[in-house]
Amino acid sequence: MLRFVEGPSNNVDKDNQESTVNKAENLMDESPFLKLKRWQWWLLVAINIFFLIAGQAAAVLLGRFYYDKGGNSKWMATLVQTAGFPVLCIPWFLLRPSREASTSSTSPSIKTLALLYFVLGVLLAGDNMLYSVGLLYLSASTYSLICATQLAFNAVFSYFLNSQKVTALILNSVVILSLSAALIAVNDDSDGPSGVPKGKFLIGFLCTLGASALYSLLLSFMQLSFQKVLKKETFSVVLEMQICTSVVASCLSSTGLFASGEWKSLQHELEVFGTGRVSYVLTLVWTAITWQVCAVGVVGLIFVVSSLFSNVISTLSLAVTPLAALVVFHDKMNGVKEGKEVADPCPGNPAYCLICLVPM
Repeated sequence: MLRFVEGPSNNVDKDNQESTVNKAENLMDESPFLKLKRWQWWLLVAINIFFLIAGQAAAVLLGRFYYDKGGNSKWMATLVQTAGFPVLCIPWFLLRPSREASTSSTSPSIKTLALLYFVLGVLLAGDNMLYSVGLLYLSASTYSLICATQLAFNAVFSYFLNSQKVTALILNSVVILSLSAALIAVNDDSDGPSGVPKGKFLIGFLCTLGASALYSLLLSFMQLSFQKVLKKETFSVVLEMQICTSVVASCLSSTGLFASGEWKSLQHELEVFGTGRVSYVLTLVWTAITWQVCAVGVVGLIFVVSSLFSNVISTLSLAVTPLAALVVFHDKMNGVKEGKEVADPCPGNPAYCLICLVPM
């Protein structure tokens, strides 16, 4: 699953003001979007929101479709989540800062950047693998609802790693998300794909829950790297982090694909795929593309609005996938799922909107 970036946050007003000024100066140096009229800015925000929500929902549904029609390679499902990174190279080349700005004395050394991106890439590859296992044993709707627990994990990791202030609203969100995930885990009516036993369902649940925790840890580490290493948050830097970590994750996923021997079964998958060979290839290609469409929406919102708003929309998009799965795969929406769909972060949940919008 793809992968989101948070920017740095400050604890005192003075530091916050200085950070805002510095960020604004950086954006003015390399952003042509700040010259847009107000209606153009809103249009750009709407386009990026559409990319994020549509990209993530389509990618999850295509991943479930791959498994339903005969695909069985967890490493291939992991690889396609980051293999489309070359798409991001185009905006990176167009929007990267000048040579003078990029060689600033405050820039970290190449060795430091390489180590940082390698560690983040390893975490991203592990996170993608856990998500792939989860999606193998869970329905698309159950998978997406469990993924919403990343907010609870994010609150905990942000408190310890990023000095995030814990308010009553955040604590309320943590409790609701934790209880709703536990309800899905113990609910007898929780469904998985046809033919998946209860034991495999539990494995899928634990892997998805673990992936949500690892993803939240990854976000906190990314935020920490902005604070302590990169010390700036510009669109080109966000894209650079996305591309470099995706390169590392793709290399590790490719290594796992060959080391596990799963590559030997790919020819068989191609031949027995339920909707044909061409459909098999197109499913993998479009899965990779849709994850990158989602990534473009994520980094676009980070640049045009803020990293907080980007993460808000990425979480809200989790409410779309269960509804889409209900239509595409006819997933069951029992009472527990319906309750979680209402209680989880969604556009109609005022408590969550307050969590996202009230300054901490």
